[in-house]
Amino acid sequence: MKKRIASLFVTGLCAALIVGCNSNDAGTGSEPSQIGSSGTAVETTPSTASTTDAEPTEDVTPEVATAEIPEGMYLSELTGEPIDESLKDQRPIAVMVDNEKTALPHYGTAEADIVYELMNSTKNGRITRLMCIFKDWGSIEQLGSIRSTRPTNIVLAAEFNAVLCHDGGPYYNDSYFQQNLFADHFSGIFSRVNNGKSREFTEYIVSGDLDKAFGNSKISTTYNDNRFEDGEKFYFADYGTTVDLAAEGTEVTDVTEVVLPFSHNESTLKYNPDTEMYEYYEYGSAHLDAEDSEPLAFDNVILQNTSHSQLDENGYLVYNYLDNGDQCTGYYLTKGQCIPIYWIKGSQEALTYYFTDSSYSQELQINTGKTYVALVPRDTWGDVELK
Repeated sequence: MKKRIASLFVTGLCAALIVGCNSNDAGTGSEPSQIGSSGTAVETTPSTASTTDAEPTEDVTPEVATAEIPEGMYLSELTGEPIDESLKDQRPIAVMVDNEKTALPHYGTAEADIVYELMNSTKNGRITRLMCIFKDWGSIEQLGSIRSTRPTNIVLAAEFNAVLCHDGGPYYNDSYFQQNLFADHFSGIFSRVNNGKSREFTEYIVSGDLDKAFGNSKISTTYNDNRFEDGEKFYFADYGTTVDLAAEGTEVTDVTEVVLPFSHNESTLKYNPDTEMYEYYEYGSAHLDAEDSEPLAFDNVILQNTSHSQLDENGYLVYNYLDNGDQCTGYYLTKGQCIPIYWIKGSQEALTYYFTDSSYSQELQINTGKTYVALVPRDTWGDVELK
């Protein structure tokens, strides 16, 4: 397995509000329940074949059998899977989607390549909001409903050189949007749909909205100079292959259900062995898309232990996503298995995940497909349930 080595510089980002993972916060950094006690380590046994008196042999390490990429397609930087080659230089969009029960059912979220879930406010049971990232946004028929953004989402979208789509937000966003790295966004310009709900739940992206938005702005539809040098957020397995978590020499645990400490909507992921994907549940029910009842499901699940700082008494906050340290831990789940991971982010590079290795020398390799990322507040990290 090939490895990627990261540069380990960590410097300050633009806002003084963002502090390192080792900052003082309310969290204890305790481990999630059950996985430590019920997990079974997978042992690897080195080859015992004798080489005594044997003739020298050539390296016979088998080559990885990868699938052929169909003609006219390339491997998406968001999923690692084939999509139309005409989209190769097209920038993704990152869309803020309301996750309040009144906003349900969602439209179009099941088509997202990547979905982030993170606390939107320290009030209202720490209500979460989804940020859905799409490469092929031209195929969107209806998506939403659309709501406001927070500073953390602005920074996360920039890691993909994505154009952030939202409906306003607090003044804490202003200093970010004034910077070139974070400047490209669309706010409050999308369609209003008569769905019988109050106005705050009626804004959606519908077919043609994005073409009009780009056409009426100076924002480029193709990647620009703000794209991070590597160009890819995730390190995917070769197309057509599957990551062998046990081969990494770390503890591997079977996990078929993840219960997240988001008390407002009770986010849960349940493994479906038939599809080999984790399906998303909230408010006690499976999340089914309003367009076609497709479940919101993922090949990869990343849980990231991240502290946060509350900005005022109104519940506004920013996650402390910049830095590395012993508490910058997490979990990676795929195909019913789970391993512990570390993460790191420098000021001008994408946040990167690593196998459990304090030297940050071996980047986490994930399976191709859709990915869910939850930023779990450090003060509730110990309440994560892995079953």
